[in-house]
Amino acid sequence: MSAAEERPSVLNQEEFEELARMADRVNEALRLEFLEGRVLEKPMPDGDHSTIIEWLSRLCMQARTDWWLYSDQGLRVDGYRQGNARPDGSLAPTGTFAGQGEWASPDGVLMVVEVTSHDRDTNARDRVEKPRAYAGAGIPVFLLIDRDSCEVKVHSEPENGRYTRQVVVPYGKTVTLPGPVGIELDTEPLKDWSR
Repeated sequence: MSAAEERPSVLNQEEFEELARMADRVNEALRLEFLEGRVLEKPMPDGDHSTIIEWLSRLCMQARTDWWLYSDQGLRVDGYRQGNARPDGSLAPTGTFAGQGEWASPDGVLMVVEVTSHDRDTNARDRVEKPRAYAGAGIPVFLLIDRDSCEVKVHSEPENGRYTRQVVVPYGKTVTLPGPVGIELDTEPLKDWSR
């Protein structure tokens, strides 16, 4: 049993959202998330991180003009634990988040994207907690671009709060994102944007 399961959070989802609004007024660069009962600070992206999202956005737009890779749209990922995540990208039909505000429903999201950051919380946040949160919210595909291991990890087939299928390819290989996305990614360019 993890520490988050042993001690329930003193915050609920609405209280967290108010806290996140206050934090934004104090410091625009402070981006908070609420995963597994913990408030987490999401690091600001560096230039390579932003370039990876730009690259992926172009590929998604070329594949389908009626889709958009929304950057930093907050999502309510309230599976068995209420939470709020701010994916690096959320692929959804154009207009999916209209009128929803800062924290939107994950309904209609086809894929979420995370690009690892070079901070001490990356392992727990991006490789453990976020896959559980996104699977629990029923998001069909989770794409993790892991700049530490120089791999692309494609999680799919969410069931009972976890992804049941994972495909891992090293940078330089081509990987097909499963349905409903169905985009083929040549990961060769990622070699230029990782350490």
